Amino acid sequence: MQAFTTLTGLVAALDRVNVDTDQIIPKQYLKTIKRTGLREGLFFDWKKQKDGSPDPNFFLNQARYQGATILLTRDNFGCGSSREHAPWALLDQGFRCVIAPSFADIFYNNCFQNGILPVVLKADEVQALMRDVLATPGYQLTVDLGKQTVTTQDGKSYGFEIDPFRKDCLYRGLDSIGLTLQHEAAITSYESKRKTEAPWLFADLPS
Repeated sequence: MQAFTTLTGLVAALDRVNVDTDQIIPKQYLKTIKRTGLREGLFFDWKKQKDGSPDPNFFLNQARYQGATILLTRDNFGCGSSREHAPWALLDQGFRCVIAPSFADIFYNNCFQNGILPVVLKADEVQALMRDVLATPGYQLTVDLGKQTVTTQDGKSYGFEIDPFRKDCLYRGLDSIGLTLQHEAAITSYESKRKTEAPWLFADLPS
């Protein structure tokens, strides 16, 4: 998993509340277990018009947001089903950070397991940022995980809270597998010992 330390990037604004995971990545894209190629399905039902052509009013179809790495949105982002494909699709699009007043719990947890930093700011702070992003093409923010701050182009800084354990894992680029592999030597030693103590447990396993 790619570590997250400090990110300065273009901000894309999705001015909607209660964005559920079925809208982030529809069910027809859940057949794959690959984490790449999902950007095509990101917000699929919203970014097309009835005739199938791109909706020029949808934010992902606007030239000003191309290459954005920070998504700014509203309350309860990521609600609905627990599909992990939702953060996969956002990451495949290039988003490394999502800023909102609140997130659905499972989506929030899944972000940390996939190298995305979900930042919770106060509603009035998000409102101020939303106003500036919508009014200013090319608007950028700097998100510093170490300092737990979001800093605007004019130097205004907003602080955010984060669980220390999650912060450390994301800062070092460690998901659950990465954390386990930190103890690889001890695990290998234990398995070798068990093969000697109870060889019948390993009789059907390849050597």
